[in-house]
Amino acid sequence: MTMEIVVVLLILAAVIVLLITELLPLEVLALLVLGFLAVSGIVTPTEALAGFSNPAVVTIWAVFILSGGLTRTGIANILGRQLLRVAGRGETFLIIIIMIIAGGLSAFMNNVAIAALMLPVVMDITRKTGRSPSTLLMPLAYGSLLGGLTTMIGTPPNILVSEALRDNGMAPFGLFDFTPVGLVVMISGVLFVALVGTRLLPRGNVGAETATSRRDYRWQYELQERLFQIRIPTDSALVGKTLARSRLGSALGLNVVGITRNAKTYLAPEIDEVIQAEDELIVEGRQDRIQELNNWGQLLTDTEADGVAALCAHGMQVAEVQVTQRFEQSGQTIAQMGFRTRYGLNVIALRRTERLIEEDLKSQVPGSGDTIWVHGPQESVDALEQAAEFNLTRRLTPLALESGTDLVTRAHQLLVPTGSILVDLTLGESRLGDAVDVQILYIVRENGDVIVPTSQDRFIAGDRLVVSGAKDMISILLLQGLEGVFVKEAEATLDPSMLEDDQVGLVEVILSPHSVLSGKTLGEIHFREKYGLSVLAIWRKGRAHRSGLRDMQLNFGDALLLYGLRKKLNVLGREPDFLVLTETAQEIPREEKAPIALAIMGAVLLPVILGWLPIYIAVVLGAAVMVMSRCLTMEEAYRYIEWKAVFLIAGMLPLGTALDNTGAARLLAEGVVGMLGPLGPHAVLFGLLAITFLATSIIPTAALVVLMVPIALKTAAGLGISPYTLLMGIAMAASSSFTSPISHPANVLVMGPGGYRFADYLKVGIPLTLLILVLLMVALPIFWPFTP
Repeated sequence: MTMEIVVVLLILAAVIVLLITELLPLEVLALLVLGFLAVSGIVTPTEALAGFSNPAVVTIWAVFILSGGLTRTGIANILGRQLLRVAGRGETFLIIIIMIIAGGLSAFMNNVAIAALMLPVVMDITRKTGRSPSTLLMPLAYGSLLGGLTTMIGTPPNILVSEALRDNGMAPFGLFDFTPVGLVVMISGVLFVALVGTRLLPRGNVGAETATSRRDYRWQYELQERLFQIRIPTDSALVGKTLARSRLGSALGLNVVGITRNAKTYLAPEIDEVIQAEDELIVEGRQDRIQELNNWGQLLTDTEADGVAALCAHGMQVAEVQVTQRFEQSGQTIAQMGFRTRYGLNVIALRRTERLIEEDLKSQVPGSGDTIWVHGPQESVDALEQAAEFNLTRRLTPLALESGTDLVTRAHQLLVPTGSILVDLTLGESRLGDAVDVQILYIVRENGDVIVPTSQDRFIAGDRLVVSGAKDMISILLLQGLEGVFVKEAEATLDPSMLEDDQVGLVEVILSPHSVLSGKTLGEIHFREKYGLSVLAIWRKGRAHRSGLRDMQLNFGDALLLYGLRKKLNVLGREPDFLVLTETAQEIPREEKAPIALAIMGAVLLPVILGWLPIYIAVVLGAAVMVMSRCLTMEEAYRYIEWKAVFLIAGMLPLGTALDNTGAARLLAEGVVGMLGPLGPHAVLFGLLAITFLATSIIPTAALVVLMVPIALKTAAGLGISPYTLLMGIAMAASSSFTSPISHPANVLVMGPGGYRFADYLKVGIPLTLLILVLLMVALPIFWPFTP
C-alpha cells in the first residue's frame, strides 16, 4: 500500500465523518477536499477543477432550470386541480393517484420541487375531505422519490452513474434505460405505501374540519392551553404605548392576538396599535410570564445614583468614536459582531448624518462616517483607540456629558436585593436587556469588584447594576406601572375558534426549498414588523414549540403557525422564502406558458432519445430557451438551481478521481471481491446495495454515489461482470431515501405539516426499503444481466 493510497483513504474516512456529522457546510467541505487534493499533488489542478465542467454537473444544474420552468408555468397546479376531482373517493385510491402524479412529474422534474408544489394542493384536499394530513403527505414525498428512479434525469445519482460510464470509455445509460426497473420499483412501492404503509402512520384529528371548513389546529398545536386575557389598569405604564413599544412579545414571548375595547373585539391588531386604559388583551403565551412580570417590581430597587455619577464612577469613561470604512465592510450588526465581548465596551448611542439613534442599538449596522458613543473601563477605551476600525475623536468629561448630551438622563443605578429571583441567573437567562431595550453597562459587586458583564456572568445579591435606557423603559424594567396587570381568572382559557373570521385567520407555512432564511431567527428577519403576522407556534421534529420563538433559528422543514389578516397571509404566499400551505395563497403561475414549457421539454427529450444530441447539450439548450421564452426569469432560474448539490458534486468528483488514480478504489474493490466474490455476483450486488441503502440515510446521495462508483467499477472489473448492473443498483439504492426525515429534503418538507415524528419514517421506510432491496435483487439481473 503506497503512501498516496493511505492519504486518500484517510481523506475518505474524514470526509465520511464530516458528511455524517455536518460539522462543516457540505459545499465548504467539498471545496476543501478539492483544494487539499490539488495542493497535495494527488490530483492535478486541472483534475481538481474538472468537476465544475463535468457533463454530469452541467446536466444536473440545467435539469434544475428545466424543472423550474415547468414549475413556474403551473404544470403541477393543473394536475392538482384534476386530483381534487377524485378527492371524494376512497382513501387508498386517492393515495395511489397522489403518488402516481408526483412520481410521473418527478421522472422529469426535481423531486423536491414536486413535493413543494403539490404540498398546498394535498393540504387543500385534507381540508375539503376532513382527512388527516399524516395519511397523505408522506405518500406524496415517497411518490416523488420513487418517480425519480424511472428516468436518467429523474435524480442526480442516475445522471452521475451514467456519466461515470462515459468517462470510463463505456456507453452511458440512455434516458429510459432506468425505466423498466424503475417502474417495477415505483409501482410496487406505491402499492405498498397505499395498502400497508399508511396503516402504520399516525391518524390524529389534525385534518378535521371546523364549522367553516378550515383546518382545526387546536389538536396539533394545543392553542387552547395558551390563550388567555389580561386587563390593563388605568395607571399601567403600558397605557399610551404601541404594542411594539410595550415589549410584551420580546420580554415575555406573548402574542397579542386581539383587543377587547368598549365591548368590541378587534382581532389581529397591528404592532402600531396604541394600548388604552381598561383594554382587555387576548394573549397567546404562558400565563406564568404575567406573574413573573408582576414580581419584577420587587426585584430591582432604584438606589438614586443616576446620571454622571453612574456613568463616570469606578474608572468608567464615555468616548466619541467615528467608524471607518474597514468596519463597514463587515456588514454585521452591533450584536452580531459581539461588540461588548470583542472590545469590552457598550455602544450607548449612534449618530447617522443628522439622526441620533439611542434605541434598539444592537440591531444597527454601523457605517463609514457614523459616530458612536461607547462606555466602559479606561483600559478598554485605550485599546479601542488603537483599533483600525475606529477613529477616537474625544473622551467626554463629566462636564461635557452634562452640558452637551442627553446620555446622562438615560443612566440609572439599580440594586439586586437579597432573595431576588435574579440571583444566580446569568445575564442571558434574565433577558433584561432583550426585554426592554435597556443595557447593563457594568456591575458593581458588594466587595467592590467592577465588571462589564457578558451573557454568562451571574447576578449576586447586592449587585448594583448601572444601566442605560429611556426613562419610560426603566420604569417598565422596574414594573411599577405593571403590577396591576392580571389574568382574568374566569376566562383564563379561551376557545381558539374565536380567533378567526372572514378577514382574520390561522395558516401554516414552511420554508421553501429555495429559502435563504434557514439558520436565521424570527427576530433577526424582523418577521412581525415585515409581514404584519404573528408566529404562534413552530412545529419541529414531531412537537410544537410555543416559547422562545423569537430567538429560535428557522430550519428547513419547520412548520410555522401564523395568525393575521388573510390579505397579508396571501401576500406572504408570493414570497420566495415561504410556502403557504393552501393553493389559494400561492404565487400565481404562468399557466398561459404551460404549452410552451411542455413543448421545450419535448424538444429536449426527443433528440436525446433518437441519439442526435448528448443529454448535457440538450438540457443546456432547453434551459436557455426556457428563460428566453419567459417561462421563468433568470433570477428564478438561479433560485431553482440547488447550488449546494452542484458544489457538493463538483467538489467530490476529484475525490473519486483520486480513489481511481491512486489505486485506492482497486484496493477497496479487492476487499469486496475477496469477501463476497466466492459467493457469486448476486452476493456482491447484495453487499453493495446494502451498504448504499444504509449509507443513504446519513450521507447526501450525490456524495455517496461519487464515492461508491469507483469501487463498483473496479469490483465489476475484478469479477469480470457487467458494471451496468452494479451502477444502476447503486444509483437506485442511493435515491431510495425513505428511512429518516433527514435523508432527503422531500421527507423534511412534509414532516412539519404532517405532524410526523422520526419514528414514523422508520415504521414505513424500513419495510419499504427492504421491499425495494428484494425487487432490485430480482429485477436488475433480468433487465441488466451480469454477463458483460
